[in-house]
Amino acid sequence: MSFRRNGLSLAAMVAAATVSGSALASTLNQNTAWTIDRSTSTTKYRVVAYGDSIYAGYNGGLTSVARRAAPVVQGEYLAKTWNTDMEVIRRTKSGAKADDIYNNKIVSERSYMQATNTRVVLFEMCGNDYLQARSAFSGQSGTCDYSGLEAALSACATYTERAMQAINQYATTAKVKIVSNIYYPGFAADNVQTSCKDAATGATVNKQLKFLPLLARSNWRTCNLAEKYGFQCADSFAEMMAADYDSNGDGQIDSAAIRYIAGESESSYVTRITSTLRSTLRDSNTHFVNASTSYDYMQSDDTHPTYYGTTIGVNIFTGSGSGTGAPQFTDAQVVDGKNPEWNKSGHERMGWEGARFNPATP
Repeated sequence: MSFRRNGLSLAAMVAAATVSGSALASTLNQNTAWTIDRSTSTTKYRVVAYGDSIYAGYNGGLTSVARRAAPVVQGEYLAKTWNTDMEVIRRTKSGAKADDIYNNKIVSERSYMQATNTRVVLFEMCGNDYLQARSAFSGQSGTCDYSGLEAALSACATYTERAMQAINQYATTAKVKIVSNIYYPGFAADNVQTSCKDAATGATVNKQLKFLPLLARSNWRTCNLAEKYGFQCADSFAEMMAADYDSNGDGQIDSAAIRYIAGESESSYVTRITSTLRSTLRDSNTHFVNASTSYDYMQSDDTHPTYYGTTIGVNIFTGSGSGTGAPQFTDAQVVDGKNPEWNKSGHERMGWEGARFNPATP
């Protein structure tokens, strides 16, 4: 049995925000403020999230984004835990690469995390660095040039570290700081050969086999930097890319088995992801929550996570939107830290993963 949640086709975009099938070709500010208003509280704390189209809740259009993108999902869990209102600020730019998010969101818009009621700061970046590098690599002919892929890896590590340093400097009232690593969009579609040929072998290259180790190296470096700078690492790759049952009989739930392990070496992690447990990886379009039920975690663009519920309107000129509403789920519906939708769409799953690090008190 398989279900699809809000799988939307990409809308035709105006020239300033053109979107290709694989990556946003230019950038688009999509900034939102959503307040989760609990009837039992007059106290309000803040979650601030910086990132690209993932945290924006991009859904293929200019005038709306998913209300329940991962930061809002996490904020709702937090509102229940603290019994307070939560203001979730998303300062995001769809299509932006890591340097752009660092310079023009995290640094330039640092005032949002400097507010004294800020308690959680989240960020994610690098997805567009890799999407653009993949697109360029896929268009190659002749001898394969891997320098663009390695440059994306270097830029990701550089700006992820700078982002952590900046957040540590500016978010002085935050009780927890979280970075999300990245899942692999288009995992199944990449199981094809390149047109270019490897210089050493003279043969074409399987794109999935080339990209997976690169992404594993990147995710290890992100989580390792998190340890260095006092951040929590939300393992979106683990939550999105493997089943929630033991498919290979090794006694471990697949999604748990591929999680980053603190203190593990980069080479060990890469081997575990690309070899030891490689057979358990699955495209996020069919995320199996048990052996017979799967949910679609990817929208029809095969890039952005699916989401539950409604959208927030975004002004086409300012790129901003806001709103207030009661929690989507009552306290009684949240059992063992999970709402009824926690594993049925990509954003709900990412938000639940981040919520694992929510502080017990504000």
